Amino acid sequence: VKTYTAQAIHQAVIAEQLAKLAQGISQLDKELHSQVVARHEDLLAQATGIESLEGVLQMMQTRISALQAAVERMRAKIVDPYNKIVGRITQLARLQVACDLLRRIIRILYLSKRLQGQLQGGSREITKAAQSINELGKAFSLFVFALHFCQAAVCDFQIYRKSFTLKVQYVTFVTKIFFYIMFTHLLLWILAYKLGKA
Repeated sequence: VKTYTAQAIHQAVIAEQLAKLAQGISQLDKELHSQVVARHEDLLAQATGIESLEGVLQMMQTRISALQAAVERMRAKIVDPYNKIVGRITQLARLQVACDLLRRIIRILYLSKRLQGQLQGGSREITKAAQSINELGKAFSLFVFALHFCQAAVCDFQIYRKSFTLKVQYVTFVTKIFFYIMFTHLLLWILAYKLGKA
């Protein structure tokens, strides 16, 4: 009996709450209807304003897209040619350094050939041979300085720098051997000249 009574009371409470909820919903609908009727013009104006705002936003989006396209065209007309010019300037700098190195190499070869001829001339050319060796030393020093300048100023890629350093070391080694041989020949000629006079 107690269980039945409790269930009946519980169902009655639920029914009462549902009735209150339905009454509240009905009252809310009436209030919304009255507000819509009372503010009909304002609501229409706001709806029209929202539509106008959407149109403005769409127009702004179109203009932004046009601006982005203009920026891309400007980049293609300015930035890309600028990068190409920078690349050409770098190539020109390397070419100028290479030409300078070639001129120095030609000078060294000329002095070396002249020194060989002077060494073959015997004791009469000893003074000229010594002068040629002095000029060769200066030319070689300038050549090595130019190589190191090229390595520091132009060779901006790490792999290229390593390769270039190996080339510099090889050229330096070969040139030193050449000078040692030339200097030895000169000493031999001087010794032979002194012995001949004695």
